[in-house]
Amino acid sequence: MSAMRPLRVSVFGAGSIGCYIGGRLAAAGAEVTLIGRERIGTEIRAHGLRLTDLHGADIPVGSADIAFATGPESAATADLVLVSVKSAATPEAGAALATVIGPDTVVVSAQNGLGNADTLRALLAEHVVLAAMVPFNVVHRAGGHFHQGSEGDLEIEQHPVVRAYAPVFDDAGLPLHAHEDFRSVQWAKLLLNLNNAVNALSGLPLREELSQRAFRCALALAQREALDLLTARGIAVAKLTPLPPQWIPRLLTVPDGVFGVAGSRMLAIDPHARSSMWDDLEAGRRTEVDWISGEIVRLAAASGADAPVNARLVELIREAEAGGNRHWSGDALLADLRSQRAPRKQAGKRQRS
Repeated sequence: MSAMRPLRVSVFGAGSIGCYIGGRLAAAGAEVTLIGRERIGTEIRAHGLRLTDLHGADIPVGSADIAFATGPESAATADLVLVSVKSAATPEAGAALATVIGPDTVVVSAQNGLGNADTLRALLAEHVVLAAMVPFNVVHRAGGHFHQGSEGDLEIEQHPVVRAYAPVFDDAGLPLHAHEDFRSVQWAKLLLNLNNAVNALSGLPLREELSQRAFRCALALAQREALDLLTARGIAVAKLTPLPPQWIPRLLTVPDGVFGVAGSRMLAIDPHARSSMWDDLEAGRRTEVDWISGEIVRLAAASGADAPVNARLVELIREAEAGGNRHWSGDALLADLRSQRAPRKQAGKRQRS
């Protein structure tokens, strides 16, 4: 990257997260091209972008100040490519980028799940490919309006090239926090993301869902199951919130009044925020549940164990994708998830007797 020209950024997979991050970078002076579906391009060309957040930021980006394309060719001159496609589309994205980007282009996977950066590295073996994590939620409203509904800073894998791009992200209000042990950060984010399925099945905004103890207890079941597996495998989990990850399930089960105080201190969420999985169900898209709750199911299988709570959440989301229930009550969902564990407890009692 020359000091005489702006950073050139391509966002490959310009959905809610991609448009928000790309728009913030464009407002800070980067030369940004969003690459995505034509319906998003039509909206942006008509309205430009409006980027807001829960702290009151309101940033306009005119349609003339950000480019939009539907094909990978627009990434050919990029210094930095942010990949934000759904996890299932990662192999296709990597293969497409391999045909167009230059040898010095840095690729950053800003996606859910654990293995997307590895998938991109296999396809882009000559390039620097880094994993990143977006901790906040973005809601797509009408007219090019994208709203950050929860707090958090961008986390990225430690590498010398990060220093070159950090000032632009700082100027955009998106500071980069680099980590040497990035896999522990990904596991920590995944534990928090286990709420995506619970939120999608509730049909409620995140803050309203988390205000109900039964939904929080359902999430706690999924998190405890995951933490037990991670502990058994000796897998480290980073601390992304004021509380250590092992303490969060206990906090989730406290009475609503207590959680209303303690939870708001741990993570700020505004009334508009919803999970990306809810967005996918609303739009009739296939969700990323296999790369979130499904990761715990795969970890269990690799450990010679099972993960019945997370497996059930995968099953319920698949049913919802096919038109099944998307408006569970907290009590009904909690009872359903608890019932998945009962046979194992009974079997254990028979073995001990």
